[in-house]
Amino acid sequence: MTTTRGGHPSEDHAPELFTRGLPAETGETRVPGTSADGEGADDGTTGGALAPERAPRDRKVSAMLLAGLSALGLGIAVGTLPVPYVVESPGPTYNTLGESQGSPVISISGRETYPAKGNLDLTTVYVDGGPNGPVSILDAFSAWVDPSKAVHPVELLYPTGTTREEAEEQSSVAMTTSQENAVASALKELDIPFGQRLQAAGLSENSASDGKIQPGDILETINGKDITSLAVVQEELAAGNGAPVSVVVERDGQSVTETITPKDNGEGRFILGVMLKYLFTFPFDVEISLEKVGGPSAGLMFSLGIIDTVTPGDLTGGKHIAGTGTISPDGLVGPIGGIQQKLQGARAGGATLFLAPAANCGEVAGHIPVGLQVVRVETLAEARDAVERAGNGQDTSGLPACPGN
Repeated sequence: MTTTRGGHPSEDHAPELFTRGLPAETGETRVPGTSADGEGADDGTTGGALAPERAPRDRKVSAMLLAGLSALGLGIAVGTLPVPYVVESPGPTYNTLGESQGSPVISISGRETYPAKGNLDLTTVYVDGGPNGPVSILDAFSAWVDPSKAVHPVELLYPTGTTREEAEEQSSVAMTTSQENAVASALKELDIPFGQRLQAAGLSENSASDGKIQPGDILETINGKDITSLAVVQEELAAGNGAPVSVVVERDGQSVTETITPKDNGEGRFILGVMLKYLFTFPFDVEISLEKVGGPSAGLMFSLGIIDTVTPGDLTGGKHIAGTGTISPDGLVGPIGGIQQKLQGARAGGATLFLAPAANCGEVAGHIPVGLQVVRVETLAEARDAVERAGNGQDTSGLPACPGN
């Protein structure tokens, strides 16, 4: 999960510089034949006004002060210049079994629920920079030397030209999708039936389905097989090895049959070139309330929170467990960003066991906080088993771990 925030206003408190009057030279020079007002004395004596001599030392000090102030001003100006980087830092954690701003994170209606103790924390990352507001050279440098933070080029996280509004919308859509996938994966793990269909959301560039499938079409069958999941489509395309397939879609209430020749995606895999989204029909309502948090990485922890809420007993046994990972409707755990910052945030929040996607293992080694055990998971079933073992007080040292953990 990412918690986006604008770049913090940096309050640069420049040290106040005070100049003190230097002690005047005690020697006085009287100019012979002049009075105080510069006119000749008519008494023939030597008179005149005090004439302090401007010491070379004064001029050197003034020049040094001016140079120092100029350098200070230039340093402040350069330090506040924006740079094309994004800074990730540990964000807060949220217990999916608890509340956020006075409301339950997970609310379920239409099915019996059971109170749960302990913590199943989802973890977040603060993201500064890019469309969220610029970071300065000083911000980036301080993050580079801070082991709890990470610095990335903007284009690594956001396509060029992405606006703040676009980034927020994409993050919100990803969060909504992760919540729906979490419900689906939890119900599948519990063997609770639900409806699931695939709908065309759009076509990729040079799509094999151009002119055949339209956005809004619902995929019904492929070569006569009911399309109940994306896996059905992928398996049939792989079996055909590029041969044309017969696809039946529902369009405007009517069944339409199209013959489509899939294209190689350049990696030896044949695809239809259709962007798909799931349409679910669940037997009860699940509402997830979490403000100012977006992205898909809380899917795994939402799934576990739902399972604990609708099943008797206490999954965690009162233990403090955290984790991260995307989730598919089939229960596959996917990689996320900011794993190192999430490990730091989890431990700071009190967790002693952390569920990490297997695909992120390469980033985990050498970055595990003291007192935190990291368990490697690839599926929701594996994550559930790890939590149950910890909750039952069993030895968790034998659970899968990332290499170097």
